[in-house]
Amino acid sequence: MSVRHGFYASWRGTEYEANPDGDLVRLYSAQHTDGFTRISPDRYVQVVSLSDVEHLRYVTTHCTWHGVPFVILGEHDGWLRVEYSGGEAPVAERLGLELFDRGVYQAWASRHEVEDVREEAV
Repeated sequence: MSVRHGFYASWRGTEYEANPDGDLVRLYSAQHTDGFTRISPDRYVQVVSLSDVEHLRYVTTHCTWHGVPFVILGEHDGWLRVEYSGGEAPVAERLGLELFDRGVYQAWASRHEVEDVREEAV
């Protein structure tokens, strides 16, 4: 399973993690790609004009856990960092979720316990 959460841009027929900044877009790759500059091990960047990008979208990965909706923020060693998206504090509290910020509840969920994993893009 691949968990994507953030901006993605298509440039020259390939999709990259992206970070838009006004009229520019920073594209990121995990491997050496022509024109990209290494910024850390397994991380390369190329800055391009927004007008050269074929599409730019924000992607989130959603799931159901314990019968309620969540957004998957990340993954680590078979565990998913999930954020409750149902908007009902009593439900989040009943599930024993961690209060991360005002009205924001998160938890670590076993990858094997989540269902209906799907991406949504805007």
